[in-house]
Amino acid sequence: MGTDKIIVIITGFLGIIFTYWFFLRKNEKEVAVKNEVDITVSGGYSPEVILVPRGKTTKINFIRTDPTDCLSEVVLPDFKIKKQLPLNKKVSVEITPEKAGEYGYACGMNMYHGKIVVK
Repeated sequence: MGTDKIIVIITGFLGIIFTYWFFLRKNEKEVAVKNEVDITVSGGYSPEVILVPRGKTTKINFIRTDPTDCLSEVVLPDFKIKKQLPLNKKVSVEITPEKAGEYGYACGMNMYHGKIVVK
């Protein structure tokens, strides 16, 4: 096997590793919430995963700083909530989850996602 083929194989292998690392790994940072949390809406949701206590009312504040139309709305289907998110304004949503579990939320086009984990 020639040197050029070995270089191509190594480069291909490194490309696969980089692709997995950059695109496929889930690096969800969970944030515990007591009463209230601010979620920045800019190219997605930050924090993406929040931990909420069961049976307690929690206020979630969405602050959209990204002008992308897709992020102009947030939908929490399990709580039957759909809110418009005006640019650079705080929009508050209150939830009182009664069951433990994971509840997703997303933008209006279902392209960007977040998760509420109830313990």
